[in-house]
Amino acid sequence: MKTASILGVHFHAVTMQQAVEMAMSRIRARQKGYVVTPNPEIVDLCRRDSEYMGIVNRAALVLPDGIGIIYAAKILGEELCGRVPGVEFAENLVAAMAKEGMRLFLLGAKPGVAEKAGENLCKKYPGLVLAGTHDGYFTDPQVAVDAINACGGADVVFVCLGAPKQEKFMAGRMEEIHATLFCGLGGSLDVFAGVAKRAPKIFIKLGLEWFYRLLCQPSRIGRMMKLPKFLLVAIRERLFGSRR
Repeated sequence: MKTASILGVHFHAVTMQQAVEMAMSRIRARQKGYVVTPNPEIVDLCRRDSEYMGIVNRAALVLPDGIGIIYAAKILGEELCGRVPGVEFAENLVAAMAKEGMRLFLLGAKPGVAEKAGENLCKKYPGLVLAGTHDGYFTDPQVAVDAINACGGADVVFVCLGAPKQEKFMAGRMEEIHATLFCGLGGSLDVFAGVAKRAPKIFIKLGLEWFYRLLCQPSRIGRMMKLPKFLLVAIRERLFGSRR
């Protein structure tokens, strides 16, 4: 696979369809691995933590989630096929899994959210088998490992614990869990459960989903200011190389 290096993180240059096809191929072949969906915040975390950078770069698929990644790629002269948002990748993967009667486990979010998300996905995609769910409020990771294994395992586990917790969980515990593919998907369960809503399609199409979130939650202004800072770092990288 062709990759694009964005400040040290190696993103796979794939379309949504290619990403789903590659994920399904791994599942069918029982080839363990995990998928990460970095946005600028995650890339920034990677730059500050070399161990975390290694975890992200060892993923089977590194998908460009945020529009900031696409802008940074253009600044750096790197080629990507466009955004592959985690929540959209997850839904497209579920649709493909349902056609083959595959098993899905949902891990994360507040108590009750994963269950509702699973219920909604199964209604929308008949054929999908919900292996089980567990909320993200645990301190001992072994609790989550045991919960997945106790239900007989799964083909895919959506790990929605937020970064960097979800990536570290997948990399550190993957071999103990009776499942094939693990996908780190942040707040996706809230969307599938109907607890949170995505931006209208026009905002998504224009790459302004971040702006819609800001309109809905003005308190996010501090977090949103990280995007221009991230792009400035990309510009500096393009002009002066890897020096910080």
